[in-house]
Amino acid sequence: MQLVARAQPARSSVAKYLRHALSRVNEERWTCGPKSVVTVMRFVATSVGRYNRVRNEAAMTQSIRVEVNDLMQRGYVYYRTEPVGKNFHPDFKPQLTPKQMLELGVFGGRYMTDCQEEFPADWFDDARLCAERHDPQVNHFGVNASQPLSVWREKGWIHKEDPRGWFQWYCRYYMGRRCEDDERQIKRWKAIKRHLTQVRKNCKRGDLKCRRRQRQALLHWAYDSRKI
Repeated sequence: MQLVARAQPARSSVAKYLRHALSRVNEERWTCGPKSVVTVMRFVATSVGRYNRVRNEAAMTQSIRVEVNDLMQRGYVYYRTEPVGKNFHPDFKPQLTPKQMLELGVFGGRYMTDCQEEFPADWFDDARLCAERHDPQVNHFGVNASQPLSVWREKGWIHKEDPRGWFQWYCRYYMGRRCEDDERQIKRWKAIKRHLTQVRKNCKRGDLKCRRRQRQALLHWAYDSRKI
């Protein structure tokens, strides 16, 4: 895995467009009178468009290039264009970070055992992992709540950029990557809320022995089922 920080943008170009637009507005306002309103509005719209283009270019320039080489991907490259753990889609509000999920125990400990170089080292300091096999005892609730990856493939749930599935997508999204699959994965995450409703309906609050498998599955989707 290779990380490369790209060169910083020239921020002066953004400020230049804004200053120029304001000066033209003042000039047209005081020298041309009311008839220049349409001209001013068109110029401001053009300047805003230029500003947005510069801002988008700056975001790409500030991005971090990541090249992945692990057991399931070779030479896969993506860019982290957002700050870590920030600027999520407004509909996406996970209750657990990837680091917290790994520390609690998810996916039988088998997940992420060969791709640690891609993510922050402290994610794995206290992670509950089992490189040899999927071990349900590693899970926080001590039960198996996973389907084989082959089932996910058969159902068409796997996107080509994230061959390990949803959690791999979430880890990369959390780190700042944005991709074409984001909307679909966020919809899938939202659909899991039905399990929250079922646990609340059938279990007393704080009874963590009630519906352990369902609670474990919720942890796999970044819902903190310990608090239900």
